[in-house]
Amino acid sequence: MQIKRRAFLQMGTLATSSFLVPKFLKAFETAGKLGAGNKVLVVLQLSGGNDGLNTVIPVRNDIYYRERPALGIDKLKTLTLSEEAGLHPELTCFKSLYDEGNLAILNNVGYPNPDRSHFRSMDIWQSASKSNEYKSSGWLGRWLDSQCEHCEKPTQALEIDDMLSLALSGEQMKGIALRDPARLYNASQDPFFKQILQSGNAHSANDTNSYLYQVMAETLSGADYIFAQSKLHPTNMVYPNTEIGRSLKTISSLICSDINTRVYYLSLGSFDTHVNQEGRQQKLFSDMNEAIKVFTSDLKSNHRFHEVMLITFSEFGRRVSQNASGGTDHGTANNMFLISGGLKKAGSLNGMPDLANLSEGDLQYNLDFKNVYATVLNKWLEADDSKILGGKYEYLDFV
Repeated sequence: MQIKRRAFLQMGTLATSSFLVPKFLKAFETAGKLGAGNKVLVVLQLSGGNDGLNTVIPVRNDIYYRERPALGIDKLKTLTLSEEAGLHPELTCFKSLYDEGNLAILNNVGYPNPDRSHFRSMDIWQSASKSNEYKSSGWLGRWLDSQCEHCEKPTQALEIDDMLSLALSGEQMKGIALRDPARLYNASQDPFFKQILQSGNAHSANDTNSYLYQVMAETLSGADYIFAQSKLHPTNMVYPNTEIGRSLKTISSLICSDINTRVYYLSLGSFDTHVNQEGRQQKLFSDMNEAIKVFTSDLKSNHRFHEVMLITFSEFGRRVSQNASGGTDHGTANNMFLISGGLKKAGSLNGMPDLANLSEGDLQYNLDFKNVYATVLNKWLEADDSKILGGKYEYLDFV
């Protein structure tokens, strides 16, 4: 029985996972417990190019208000961080985390020779490549490669989505994409897949379809394990019924179980606000703020907040000047948030953007995002960052 394209397309989440799941999924079941004391990384991708200037607002900069007569957020409406900066008014949870010493902000993050294409710039961020390089693997995928090359208990990476991103695709290993453990498990119980696997037993090891059958078998087995782990620690917290709320609820339940997963990846968007930016960004920030508020409270109540770091990034920022449609167009440098109870240094870690020194109307970066990646890889995940990133980058002091 040959597997036809139409049949695979009908598999939904399971099909996605089957093609993108690594061969070591069996080891996933027998791996040791992650448990307390092991660091966990959660990466939140703000897809579409979030407007960083209306996220961390330069409240004393006249250029900001001159270039954004309609979009500039009044200082009195912002959540005060310092004399120079205020947060978007929807980010009340971020303000509380900042005051607690559990939020670090990096400004002017980017890379040399920036690309203003969504697809290319996202590839650069996800692969940790230079702007003139094209890599087929992601920075977290290569981390997965390095962890699982000789280890007895391979660690794992999960993306809360239907499709696996480049970020979690390694050269040898790949993470697992799933929207919801129960959904993956229920799909795996369909008799259709058992029929396919029975047919696959008749194929020799050299058959072109043998790899697909093998990976599917491993995925079906892994689906049961992931679902079982997700039920070990059901949260008592009420998460918002939004996509990011449901995703963070899933991540929290897995972090607080015994599952051997150290990296989680999710996205929110789209922040591509060419038109009517104010309302769109406000809604996205409201969803993000409410979900992270419950997520961090959940981690604190389970005594895991010091062992989890959530970082945010967007593929680029927006232009300094507003456009004629009540929005902003593609820009360059941006800010990043780092949230954890385990930060060694919190607050605003570098200066605000220099709006008087632009390049073709855009901000000039002064911090390469690969320095952030190197720091996270080396100091949080205890990995060989130079091998994974293909070069040495200076560490930052937030951990």
